[in-house]
Amino acid sequence: MRIAVCGLGFMGATHIKAITASPAVTLAAVVSSDPKKLAGDFSGVGGNLDTTSDAIDLSSVKKYSTIEQTLADPEIDAVDLCLPTYLHAPQAIAALAAGKHVLIEKPMALNGADCDAIIAAAKAANRMVMCAQVLRFFPMYSVLPKDKPRAARFRRRCAAPGWGAWLKDKSRSGGGVFDLLIHDVDLMIHLYGSPRAVTATGYEDLAAGVDLIDAQFQYDGFTVSVSGGWHPGAYPFSMEYTIVTAAGTYDYSFPAGDPVFYAPGAEPQMLTPAEPVDGYRAQIEYFVQCASQNQLPADCLPETSAEAVRWTILMEEARWK
Repeated sequence: MRIAVCGLGFMGATHIKAITASPAVTLAAVVSSDPKKLAGDFSGVGGNLDTTSDAIDLSSVKKYSTIEQTLADPEIDAVDLCLPTYLHAPQAIAALAAGKHVLIEKPMALNGADCDAIIAAAKAANRMVMCAQVLRFFPMYSVLPKDKPRAARFRRRCAAPGWGAWLKDKSRSGGGVFDLLIHDVDLMIHLYGSPRAVTATGYEDLAAGVDLIDAQFQYDGFTVSVSGGWHPGAYPFSMEYTIVTAAGTYDYSFPAGDPVFYAPGAEPQMLTPAEPVDGYRAQIEYFVQCASQNQLPADCLPETSAEAVRWTILMEEARWK
């Protein structure tokens, strides 16, 4: 499958590396208004994780300055939208109407109505759309069972981003909590379904680089805690979980180490995969597999990604009540 990556920021560069490492997909084109990035110079690109390079060889791929040029190219089968969130819905709908399959970086859109419009456009065009909720494909998260837990806690924190001024504009990004913790809310829904209610406390001052929340999602018989957000200064990125089940406790903390399972009467079990797994590559290969067969991405349905958007917005709204 021939794919075009639209948007060459931190996530676009990350996706390009994953695509070029996979024999299942061909990087056919890249799209950016920045000539420096189109030339393969990513020296000014940064993000939460060390997943990019200063330089990427793009000599063998087509280069477009607008998405419209890409959508008019009959050799492009799919587009990978690594754009600011406020562009997700209009560009995804346009790409689907042009007959392309679409992978959308998270969050799927800024609100539930836009998510629904994307899904409707995919059905009308008979094309596949998937949101890049990459946490589902990371081995440290894919080990978690879908059984009803006794308690669960997910946490994700980082410094306010110094790249992409749009991220600090809530009308374009949804804000720090929305953009960052959509990962954990999506995983929660993937594992346990939709909650009954949410309560939250926290603080927001995007101009000062602060956007924090501590939320409690209520399920029948258990509670899931989701907390974290943006901190001021050079605050390090971290993500973690503690999941208590009837069989034992799953615990993980990045950058401390691999996930560990603690069972009664047994030695701690390291849940390290036998072979290294690149979650970004696994995600894109799954998208390509589904798109090639024009099948729904059962492991990452767009309807579930839309539900995650709705609940993340409700979580934010609950913070102010």
